[in-house]
Amino acid sequence: MSGPGTSEQEPSVQGDSPPGRRDEDAGEGTQSSHRMLGFSDALLSIIATVMILPVTHTEISPEQFDRSMQRLLATRIAVYLMTFLIVTGAWAAHTRLFQVVGKIDDTLALLNLACMMTITFLPYTFALMVTFPDVTLGIFLFCVCVITIGAVQALIVGYAFYFPHLLSPQIRCSAHRALCRRQVLRIILRGPVLCLLAAVFSLFFFPMSYLLMASVVFLPYVSKAASWCKDRLVGRTEPTAHRVEFFTLDLHEPLSKERVEAFSDGVYAIVATLLILDICADSIPDPKAVASDFGGSLLAALGARGPRFLAYFGSFATVGLLWFTHHSLFLHVRKATGAMGLLNALSLAFVGGLPLAYQQTSAFARQPRDELERVRLSCAIIFLASIFQVAIWTAALLREAETLRPAVRFGGPEHTFMLAKLALYPCTSLLAFAATCLLSRFSTFIFHLTQIAVPCGFLLLRLLLRLALAGLRGLQGLARPARPQRGPPGEAAASADVQSPLLPAPC
Repeated sequence: MSGPGTSEQEPSVQGDSPPGRRDEDAGEGTQSSHRMLGFSDALLSIIATVMILPVTHTEISPEQFDRSMQRLLATRIAVYLMTFLIVTGAWAAHTRLFQVVGKIDDTLALLNLACMMTITFLPYTFALMVTFPDVTLGIFLFCVCVITIGAVQALIVGYAFYFPHLLSPQIRCSAHRALCRRQVLRIILRGPVLCLLAAVFSLFFFPMSYLLMASVVFLPYVSKAASWCKDRLVGRTEPTAHRVEFFTLDLHEPLSKERVEAFSDGVYAIVATLLILDICADSIPDPKAVASDFGGSLLAALGARGPRFLAYFGSFATVGLLWFTHHSLFLHVRKATGAMGLLNALSLAFVGGLPLAYQQTSAFARQPRDELERVRLSCAIIFLASIFQVAIWTAALLREAETLRPAVRFGGPEHTFMLAKLALYPCTSLLAFAATCLLSRFSTFIFHLTQIAVPCGFLLLRLLLRLALAGLRGLQGLARPARPQRGPPGEAAASADVQSPLLPAPC
């Protein structure tokens, strides 16, 4: 795995190799892992996203939407977030694992397929968990799947270290390869061990199993923080020469930016696909109903479903523009850290909840009595999905010299524009939520107005920002007194060209 000081252009991180070397590898029975990693990222993003379906398709009639039903829906959302983060943790472990394993052969490819097959079973076990919350079988099967995933990944580690030519050059040439193997296995098996305890507790103390599963997500970071505090208070107990500075849970450790982007793009694409699948399932009129209720007019039947189409276009615009801001941010990211990866996973978890927001807003016409709660739930999902994008940028700014390109750093020409772009959705969703508290009768109108206004805001944002900066430059130019030129005119012109930042330097 690449260390903090490794160049971002290093080809060995992902197992890529030059074309000539690929032919040589093929003769040796090894291959580049690039295509297998792309397949794995696509599959993991699909699995993580489709787990929202049991929550989205919760049947709620108008007379059932009381406090108990709201608590049930909130519980299902909480369980979805926990399982989404567990799957994202499995993806992060897979990413770090294949930064250690530089090449693959047929055996490793088949082991990876076995791991992916187990992961594809997770949505089924999650559906059992949310459909039968009082039965232990669902959570038990979910834990068994996580244990199996960890066992297969441990087999991949053992096989790769048994044949060192499959390892990345940094690990293959290390003098502490056995120590490296132990550390990789310890981190990979930490989650499965916690899930083993959760499976045992699910048999006789049900609530404890959920707590242990939640610890799979957060305990590694808590233990890392505790280790950092211990090092600061009592000093390091392990000699620095024998510390392994790779495959750790350090929040500053770099992740593969390409795989972060691929996984994120997969989540956004699947969410957009789920929206159109929902509208195909909900908005195709029944031929008998068209004949009996609308006199055989398909156009009239589709017109009665207008709010659903409006909710679809608004939800798709939200997904697309959140992807647009994510793309704009990572376009300027040089290196993704562990902290940025964790915040990105939290953002994607709420992006995965946007089909639930679509289902809630498409029900306005059928259940107008509950529209206020549905609008607020949708605003909350959009706010959380977008505010974590702001948190990603904030985490990147804390180490801007390593993580960001100069254009979006403090004082860079694109810094203000990036901040405005990322802050647009959190501000508008928060404003819409507050407006529904003051004008509850117009909650639906406010929500639809927000969905229409935000795309227009993105179109006008750059123009307004450029005009504001140009006006500010003009005002500063008028306020600054003219200075007599000293020296030859050529030198004065050259110095004027050198000092041309975004805003003129103060006198």
